[in-house]
Amino acid sequence: QVQLVESGGGLVQAGGSLRLSCAASGRIFSINAMGWYRQAPGKQRELVARITAGGNTNYADSVKGRFTISRDNAKNTVYLQMHSLKPEDTAVYYCNADIRMDYFSGYSPVPWGQGTQVTVSS
Repeated sequence: QVQLVESGGGLVQAGGSLRLSCAASGRIFSINAMGWYRQAPGKQRELVARITAGGNTNYADSVKGRFTISRDNAKNTVYLQMHSLKPEDTAVYYCNADIRMDYFSGYSPVPWGQGTQVTVSS
C-alpha cells in the first residue's frame, strides 16, 4: 500500500557527483524518519544517511563530508546528494521510511523498493 521508488543512479568516474531521489506514494498519513541504505555485492545492506521529520541528520562515517541527505515533506521525497564519489561507494542504493498509514496506526518501515545502482569507476 506504500511504494518507494528510487532514481538517479548511474555510472560516474571517481570524484564525480550524483543526486538520488526517492519518492514515497500510496496510503500515507505521515512520515517520520527517512533514510538511504546501500548494499554492495557480497556485503550486507548498511545505513548511509538518515533524516528525521524535524530535519536532524546522521551519516555513516564513510560518507561524512561527502554526502548530504535532505527531504521535501510536501512531496514525500528524500534526496541524497553525493560528491567526491569513490569506487567503494559502488552499490545498489535503497531508501526506506517510517510511515504511518492512518490516524490509528503507528510508524513502521515499508517494503524495500528496487533500488538504484550507483557505479563509480576508478
